[in-house]
Amino acid sequence: MHFLNQDLWFPDVSQTTEDGLLAVGGDLSIARLLLAYRSGIFPWFENDEPLLWWSPDPRFVLFPKKLKVSKSMKQVLKNKDYTVTVNKAFKHVITACANAKRNGQSGTWITQDMITAYTELHHLGYAKSIEVWENNDLIGGFYGVDLGNGIFCGESMFARKSNASKVAFITFVEHSDYKLIDCQVYTKHLESLGAEELPRQEFLNFLKKRIK
Repeated sequence: MHFLNQDLWFPDVSQTTEDGLLAVGGDLSIARLLLAYRSGIFPWFENDEPLLWWSPDPRFVLFPKKLKVSKSMKQVLKNKDYTVTVNKAFKHVITACANAKRNGQSGTWITQDMITAYTELHHLGYAKSIEVWENNDLIGGFYGVDLGNGIFCGESMFARKSNASKVAFITFVEHSDYKLIDCQVYTKHLESLGAEELPRQEFLNFLKKRIK
C-alpha cells in the first residue's frame, strides 16, 4: 500500500492489498479522479477516514448485453408510472445517494468533498446522473463517471420507492451504447440484474483497448 502526496500518480494496481486497497492520501482533484478511473482505480472512504483508493480483484461489471430483467420488473417498466431523465438533477441525485440508509453501514462514503468533486466532474461532462420521477417527485436514480469509448463507471444509487433504482438502471442500460458498466464491487442487487465478476486484469485490458 502506498501513501500519496500532491504529485499526480498512482502505483501499479498489482500492488494492492488482498482486499483491493492500493493507496492512501492524495486529493480529489479532477485530474487525479480521471487518472484513477482510467487506470481502473476508484476512491472509497468514510468521513472519519483518509482518502482511500481501490482496485479490487475480481472486478464486478455488467456487460449490457447480459442485462437481466425479471418478469415483475418488465411489468413495472411496462406500466410507466414514472419518467426517467438524464442529467436533470445531478446534485439532487448524488445528495440523495449520500443520505440513503444502507444495511451494515453507519455512515456514508459520499462526503461533502466527494459531492463537490463529482459535481465539478458533472459540469465538465465526465459525470452523469439518471433520475426517476413520479409526477414532480424524485423517487430514485444513480450517478457515475463516463469514461467515453463505451465505458461507464457506476458510483451509487438510491430509491425512495420500491424498484425505483432498478427502473433507473435498466432504462439507462437498455437505451445506451455502453459496452461495459463498471459496478466496482459485488452487490446482490446488481447481480440480480446480470452483473458478474471479472478478473481485474481482464477489466484493465478492456480499459486499455478503449481509453487512449
